[in-house]
Order: sequence, then structure tokens, then C-alpha cells
Amino acid sequence: MSDQIKHECGIALIRLLKPLEFYQKKYGTKSYGVNKMYLMMEKQHNRGQDGAGYASIKLDTSPGEKYIYRKRSAGKQPIQEIFSEINKRIQEESKDEEKEKSPCLGQLMLGHVRYGTFGKNNIESVHPFLRQNNWKHRNLIVAGNFNMTNNQELFDNLVKLGQHPKDKADGITIMEKIGHFLDDAVLKIYRKLKKEGIGKIEASALIEKKLNVAKILKKASKDWDGGYAMAGLIGHGDAFFLRDPAGIRPSYYFKNDEAVVIASERPVIQTVFNANFDQIKELGPGQSIIIKKSGDFSIEKVLEPTEKKSCSFERIYFSRGSDAEIYSERKNLGKYLFPKILERLKGDLINTVFSYIPNTAETSFYGLVQEVQNYMHNQAIREIVDNKKKITKERLGFLFSSKPRIEKVAIKDAKLRTFIADDINRDELVAHVYDITYGSIKETDNLVIIDDSIVRGTTLQKSILKILDRLNPKKIIVVSSAPQIRYPDCYGIDMARMEDFIAFRAVLELIKENKKDVLEKTYKDCLKELKLPVGKMKNKVKAIYKGFSSDEISKKISEILKEETINAEINVIFQTIEGLHKACPNNLGDWYFTGDYPTAGGNKVVNQAYVNFYEGIKKRAY
Repeated sequence: MSDQIKHECGIALIRLLKPLEFYQKKYGTKSYGVNKMYLMMEKQHNRGQDGAGYASIKLDTSPGEKYIYRKRSAGKQPIQEIFSEINKRIQEESKDEEKEKSPCLGQLMLGHVRYGTFGKNNIESVHPFLRQNNWKHRNLIVAGNFNMTNNQELFDNLVKLGQHPKDKADGITIMEKIGHFLDDAVLKIYRKLKKEGIGKIEASALIEKKLNVAKILKKASKDWDGGYAMAGLIGHGDAFFLRDPAGIRPSYYFKNDEAVVIASERPVIQTVFNANFDQIKELGPGQSIIIKKSGDFSIEKVLEPTEKKSCSFERIYFSRGSDAEIYSERKNLGKYLFPKILERLKGDLINTVFSYIPNTAETSFYGLVQEVQNYMHNQAIREIVDNKKKITKERLGFLFSSKPRIEKVAIKDAKLRTFIADDINRDELVAHVYDITYGSIKETDNLVIIDDSIVRGTTLQKSILKILDRLNPKKIIVVSSAPQIRYPDCYGIDMARMEDFIAFRAVLELIKENKKDVLEKTYKDCLKELKLPVGKMKNKVKAIYKGFSSDEISKKISEILKEETINAEINVIFQTIEGLHKACPNNLGDWYFTGDYPTAGGNKVVNQAYVNFYEGIKKRAY
């Protein structure tokens, strides 16, 4: 992706089902779980680099022994910092033959990598969050990949319950809501046991068995509105993982005789645990995995599932492309763009070079090039069959030798940092973030270059197009494997302000040229809508896009991106919504493209985002 956006967090949960001695005997180390957790977090570092955290719980410790361990870092290399400290501590304690007593070496582990879409990038914002209590059953550790659209309401509800939350961040709010119902459940069980004449010490073990975690989650999540994959550990040893009702955020799990493993991405589990594709399952929308202290595993329906709207951006860009399904889908995203590219080239494939913007657009590029190759092959066969009596030897040789021209034209200089503050000099530096392969293109050539998506268009405008123009191509066609991003996301991705989107800026230009009253009318409609109950709100921002085709908006985007210093003709082509759904049939979440939000809170956010834009307020709408 040429435009940097912050997005999804990554979660990893491991519950070891055997005593530590088992792993020592079979794998040669009692650090088996810690080592696996390190790998799972490293394999998900693409999902978060602003911070990382690790927590573990040691089962069946004696009173006075530490049984909860947590380590977090907001440093430059947070994962390495955490596990360097853990390994150092394990080594030091092993010298005293107390290794097994280290709380780092728990049977229950939770890891998290964070991208900061909300809040500051300091240690207090890093998951997992910890809610402490002297009763084991009331200790709660929570980490998640989520954003809530109604966090203020959730915060207000906690205050009404008599709580005094220390922070308004949704992570804290969610933990305190779960914690409230956890406290309530523990107290009810204890009171019932007390009536039965059971003493306090004996009651503790019974509370562990009787605690209904699914019921607690159902009560706590009743009013949540957002996209979430939520993991939690309870002090005595229960664990849970909950997915939102629309399945917006991803969740995968694997279980064998030795461990239960949950992560945000399937190939992470495949690689770290050497598991087959079919062994790893996707957690359903509204479902929760419950792992009791005993090791009993169950999947419970906590929330009524709605229409499944898994985030399609996961498939386009966020998730690692090593997943078999995602790899195939990304290739198809490239493949389905070919007809429109061919039309724009007027069939001239001989004088066209195909390339991509490194590095994550590479798979879509493969799909596109394979489709070009198939088309050229089929055209050659058709011409040979239709002209078998007239075709010359020279023409036959040309047809057999014709193939797509592929070059690695753009090269990203990862070490270059835009540290200059003033705009004039900074733009000069930004222009050199990408380098080009000189001599790869002739002046008579068209250049087709594919990107994952075009969000703001800033890097394209300030860097990529200018540097590509130095090759003197006749025409530059920028192809986005994603459709036009028109609306903010409020479920995890940091795309919050309308005016940031180049598609929105393009439609503003079209409106100024055609329908000047639409902007004010939409503003008034959004204000009216925001007075309604959230459940009745509709997305009124859709009105500004009505009357303009995708091609008209793409043409205006092309005009915006082509600065006066660029000599080549600039064309921008976007994936269609139909092409997206065809390529990613099981991940139909497309609200940032269509404005069709999967939760009621999404409509509130988009209306508020437009009001903020119209009033010149530079802040998030949620």
C-alpha cells in the first residue's frame, strides 16, 4: 500500500493442556509455550508495531506465590524487549532450580501486538490490560483487536453502575464491563455456597467449576457496538475468546491433545504449530471459545449473529498473504481488473509494461499478469486458427513469442525517513521514498502499475507518479486492487476523516462543478439523523456520491493526481464492488467502499464524520 494507514491489532492465546514436564520431556524445554508465543507474536508483527504485551497465568499455585505475570513494551522493538526480559528471568530462576515456579512459565498465555488507532502510544495504552483483585476469580486480563463506536455510552453506563473508570479508552471500558459481571457472578456463587454451609476456602475451588463465563460475556457485551475479537484470562485459570456478531474482526483456532491455540491469522498457527489448513477453524460470528481451568474446551453462542461482514481489507492488504485463501483472493483481485485495463489501453499490450508498487501488491500483480498472458495466448490461437492459410512464418513466430512485458519499475527505499519538517523541503524528500529502474521503459510504452488500494493518494501524488514520470512513458495507468474508499472505518482501521480520502475530495470537485447545494443539504440531513436513536440512523453521506459514476470519480482522481510537472497521461482504475465480492466471497465487509455499515453505530459515525468535515472540526467521529 502506497499510503500508510494504521490498522489491525494481533492476538495470540495459548492454553497448554499438559504439565510443563511433558513439554520438557518431548521438546527438551519447559519454555515450550513461551517460545511458541514469541513466534506467534513475531508472525503477526505486521498487525501492530506500536507496542506489544504478554501475560501468563500459572495454575494451582500456593497462597503467597505469584501466579500472574505481565510484561508490556512501547519501545522500538517491543516483542524482542518483552521476550528478552522473560528469557532472562527464566534463566536466572533456573539456576536456583526454581524454574517451574516462574510465573512467566504459565500454562495460560496471552500475547498482543498493537497498532494505535486510538489513544497515545505509551505503555498505558498497550494490551493486555489487567484488573487486579485478591480473589483469584476476580483477576481479569483482557486484550483485543477492536474499536467500539459507542464507547462514550459504555463509559457512561459504567459510571451509572457506581464505578470510577481510570480511563475512557475502549479497552479499559470493555475490561471494566466484563469485570463488573465477573464480580457479580463470583459473589452470587459464593453467597449460594455459603447458604449451603460451605466454608470460604472450600468455596474457592467450587467457584472455579461453577463460573459460567459465557453468561458473563453475554451480559457484558449486550450493548457493544463495533468490530471486535476479544481475548481474556481469569485469574484462577479460565480463558475466553469472543468474536463480534458480524464477524468483522478475524479469529482462528486450533486444538490438539497438547494445546488450544487462537490467533488473528490462520497461517500463524499453521507455521508455528505445523498444522494443516483443515485443522484450523474460523470462529463464527457472535461465538466464544471457553477454556475452563480443567482444560475443557467449548464453543458457545454468546451473541446472536447478524449477516457476516468480515473485513475485506484483511484480504486486500492487512493479513499476511501466506494464507492459502488470501493468496488466491489477491490473485483474483488482480485478474478481475484486466478487462478495464485492456479497454483503457485500447488493446495495445505489445507497447505496455506491467509492474507493481512494492511489496504487498505483488500477489495481485501475479494474478493480473497471468490473466494478460492467458489473453495473449488465446488471441494468438484465435488468429492462427482464423488465418491458418494466410498467416506468415514471421507472424507465427511473433505470436508465439509474444508475452506480457514485466519489469520491477518501482523500488521502495525503506531506510529513507522523511525527517525534514518544512513543507517545501519535505516534499522533495518524500519524492525520493521510491526509486525507479532506469532503462526499463521506452518513450513509446504505456506503464500499468498496480497498488493494493489508494486511500489518500498523497504518496502517489508526491512521490510515485513523479518518479515514474522520469522514465518518460507515454501513459501511466495506476490500478487499485481495491474499490474507491469513500467512507470512514470505525471498527479498527485508522481511516476516520472524510477529507482524507482522495475519492471524497474528487467528488467534492465534481459537486462544485455540478451540484453545489448537495453539500449543505447533506450536512443538514446528517444533523437531523444524529438526533435520532442510533438504531434508526441511516447513512446520509451516500447522497454526495449519487449522480456520479465510479468512472467519473476515477477520472477526477486522475486529474487531481496529475500535477503540472508530470508529462505522462495519468489514468486511475479501481476495482469494482462486484469484482471485490467475486474475489473475496466469504469476506463481504465493504462499508468503507459502499457505506453499508454492519452495525448501527457505523451510520452514526459516518454522519458525524461528515458534520465534522463540514464544520471544519479536525477530530475523529467516534
